[in-house]
Amino acid sequence: MALTNSQFEEIMREYNQLKFQHVREQESRTQEIYQKIPAIRSLEEEIVRTAAGQARKLLSGDANSLRELKTRLADLKEQKRVLLLSNGYPEDALELQYSCPACKDTGFISGKKCRCFQQREIELLYRQSDLREILKKENFDTFSFEWYDDTASAGNISPLENIRGIYDICRNMVRNFSTEKTNLLLTGNAGTGKTFLTHCIAKELIDNCFSVIYLSAAELFEIFSSHRFQDDAEPEDELMYHHIYHCDLLIIDDLGTEMTNNFTISGLFSCINERARKNLPVVISTNLSIGEISDLYSERISSRLISNYRILHLYGADIRLQKRLKSI
Repeated sequence: MALTNSQFEEIMREYNQLKFQHVREQESRTQEIYQKIPAIRSLEEEIVRTAAGQARKLLSGDANSLRELKTRLADLKEQKRVLLLSNGYPEDALELQYSCPACKDTGFISGKKCRCFQQREIELLYRQSDLREILKKENFDTFSFEWYDDTASAGNISPLENIRGIYDICRNMVRNFSTEKTNLLLTGNAGTGKTFLTHCIAKELIDNCFSVIYLSAAELFEIFSSHRFQDDAEPEDELMYHHIYHCDLLIIDDLGTEMTNNFTISGLFSCINERARKNLPVVISTNLSIGEISDLYSERISSRLISNYRILHLYGADIRLQKRLKSI
C-alpha cells in the first residue's frame, strides 16, 4: 500500500523546506565564524587551492608531488579543526548539517525509504494528530521524580528508588537502540507514570530518525479489524497496518482497556510473534498484572511476555490525582 500522490508530495515538500533551512543556517554560521576567526577563511581558501593542485598532480602521475600535497592538505584541515574546536565550535561547523544524516534529508537511501521518511509517513497517518504536541511536554527532559515517595513499605524499595531504576532502564534502551533490541512491559496501577515513560521513549527515538508507531490498544485492534473484515478499508488504515509490523518500534499503550475477544487475542499474539521473528522491539504499557494478562489473553501470550520482555513494575500514589490536588 503506497501513499497517495498528494501525501507523497507533502512529505517531499517537508524535505525541500528542511534542505533550504539547513543551507541558510550553514551560510549564517559560516559568516559568523569568518568574522570571529578570520584565519579560517584563509585556511579554507588554501585547502581549495591545495585540493585543486592535488587533482592536477594525480592526472599528471607525479607521485612525489602528490604525496607532498596530501600531507599539506591534511595539515591544513587539522589546523582548521583545531581552530574551530578552540573557539567553541564543532569540527564540522562549516559543513552542511542534516536533520537525518543517514539520507541527508532526501528521504531515501539507495532507492529505499529512509527511517525518517517512514516516520513522516506514519505521522501523516496518525489519528492522534496531537502526539507531536504531547511529546513536546512529556519527554525525558520533563520527567519529574517529585511525585514518587521515597519511603519504602512492605519490604519493597521505595517508589522513588524504583522509578529511578526504571527511568535509567528506559534511557539505556533508547541509547542502545541501534545495537540492542529490547522489549519492555510497563505494568502498574493507573497514574504511576507508565504512559509518560512510553512518550519519553517515543520522543527520543523519533528525534533520532527511527520509525515509531504509538497506538492505544483500542486503536491497534481497530486497525486489525479494519484490515481483516472491511473489504473497503481506508488506504490510511492499510498503510498503518503495514507499519505496525515493520516500524523500528511499536508502542502499545493501555493494553487491557480494549474490548477483548478471540479476535483481539489472536491479533495480539500474531503481532508480538511476528515482530519477535523480525527482531523488531515492542513496548507495552498496561494496568494488568502478568496473572491478569494470562487470564484475559491466554497463557501463550503471557508466556511470551515473561520470556521475551523486560518487565518493569511501577508503583506509588496516583500522579494525576496528586497534580489535581496540588492545583486546588
